[in-house]
Amino acid sequence: MDRMLGRRDVLKGTVAIGTGLAAVGWATPGLAQALPAPLPTTAAPAGAPLDGLLPGAAPVSPAAALPTSPVGTPEYNRRILANAKRQVERLGSKLWRTDLVGIADFSRPSWEPRLHFANLENGTVRSFLLAHGKGSDLSHTGWLQNFSDQYGSLATSRGAYLTCEWYTGKYGTSIRLVGLDPDNRTALERMIVMHSAWYVDAGMIAKWGKIGRSDGCFAMSPADFNEALWHLSGGRLLFADRIV
Repeated sequence: MDRMLGRRDVLKGTVAIGTGLAAVGWATPGLAQALPAPLPTTAAPAGAPLDGLLPGAAPVSPAAALPTSPVGTPEYNRRILANAKRQVERLGSKLWRTDLVGIADFSRPSWEPRLHFANLENGTVRSFLLAHGKGSDLSHTGWLQNFSDQYGSLATSRGAYLTCEWYTGKYGTSIRLVGLDPDNRTALERMIVMHSAWYVDAGMIAKWGKIGRSDGCFAMSPADFNEALWHLSGGRLLFADRIV
């Protein structure tokens, strides 16, 4: 059975997306009032687990060897834009909107912005912090060690995702994802989504040298997550891999 969602399914229950994201580009007039306010980022909720931050663990040093072309340089941004264009061409009609693509570059460590919003219409790139799954980094080094699509793995899966509707769940307003590749085909059943998380925050990097880990979801800072709601949801592409 074809698992691909149709356009009606993509926006099911989210009329606000259909109207609010109609405008092309970064500005989306009229949508701001429909978005939830960003959650505070200064502290974890009372009694919350550390989501993989081990009590007493030494902070990770960012001195580990990094790939060439640091994030944000013109050369790196050109690679991100080229990759985004290549994936859009590969997936074709499976995508509803192709103006902007999310690229999650897991060749970078968690203390660097590695979720890139590549705007294919004006050639710009904006970058944000992004967590990877606990099962992809069991020792919590801050680096993604492996991908997995297995149930119960708590790991990040590589591949292309279709961003779908908003819904309210465990982490508040979240974006449902559908895996488009063999390596992430169970994303919907595994409940791999985009959501905000308190442990994705610059304060965590200052204290631990890295951010926390998710259960395999694409977790962003609460201060940044509205950017995904505004610009990446509603039938666009999120692509995750090691971008080299």
